[in-house]
Amino acid sequence: MSPRRAPVDRAPNQNDVARVAGVSAQTVSRVMSGQSNVRPETARKVLNAVEELGYRVHAAAASLASGRTRILGVIVLSTNRYSTAALGVGIERVAADNNFTVTTASVSDHATIEDILAAFDRLERQGAEGVILGVPVSLDHPGMRARTERTPSTRNVRVSPEEDAAFAVDQTEVARLAVEHLLDLGHETVWHVSGDEYWTESVQRRETWERVLREHGIEPPPVIPADWTSESGYRAGRTIAAIPGATAVFVSSDEMAFGVIRALHEAGRRVPEDVSIVSVDDIALAAYASPALTTVRQPFEEVGAAAARRVIAEIEGTEPLGDVPRIEPTLILRSSTAPPSLHQD
Repeated sequence: MSPRRAPVDRAPNQNDVARVAGVSAQTVSRVMSGQSNVRPETARKVLNAVEELGYRVHAAAASLASGRTRILGVIVLSTNRYSTAALGVGIERVAADNNFTVTTASVSDHATIEDILAAFDRLERQGAEGVILGVPVSLDHPGMRARTERTPSTRNVRVSPEEDAAFAVDQTEVARLAVEHLLDLGHETVWHVSGDEYWTESVQRRETWERVLREHGIEPPPVIPADWTSESGYRAGRTIAAIPGATAVFVSSDEMAFGVIRALHEAGRRVPEDVSIVSVDDIALAAYASPALTTVRQPFEEVGAAAARRVIAEIEGTEPLGDVPRIEPTLILRSSTAPPSLHQD
């Protein structure tokens, strides 16, 4: 009787699958790599044998056989910010659905173009078939242009308001939603705790905050600078606590808002009774802050997923590059904002 299974001292291989299915090893390879030039009934025999034997494709061997790595590269900042982690979740999900693995190259905060180019090169050496740029980098730079022309790429961060980034969230709309909400509640002005000015998102939010106030005939108060960390938000909150007329604040991230609220609490300023706060991101903890944060949600997982779909489509040549979904921010109303009437004893 011919053996149906691989010897117990090793894992099954393609030859074992071929023997059980009654086909050649080349046919097994074509089926496992998803090629279409195999008859359906033959493919079913191969897949039944794969299931029976518990055969699993070895990624390195598959790469050698097909000439494909099915690796998706991502360049991100080496930071513990929620946005980076959530972006990665969306990328990983779509990559797995399409039989890609993800490898990440991190660059330091305030990375230079040379740092980012080196990260791109590192991903290419590791076999990345496409790259998602999760850092603010100009695509007009000659070195970056050369790389994106030879390797399918997309970017989800704008370097300037004029430059396109297919999957960047509209930061003008993010800031407008936040500031208009506070003004609609009846606050006379809105103070602003900004993010790191290295990031275009931070600049766009600050510029929109100023513009919206002026559209309402309000001269913007001085901006309070910060750097995305809760600690910098705490320092900004101490500044706000010392300004008696500050009743409404637009904070450029949830994590900084946690620090602002802590500083206001220590100074005896209540949120929202004395100071209303709107922040940005809607991280998981925002709903469980005290009080729960009113915030502008950025759909980071959706952004990551859309960017991954775009790069994979370009790699595979399966869809037009012009199909870009609209990714919109959303104002999430919770307990950290209230009309200014509550500020009156």
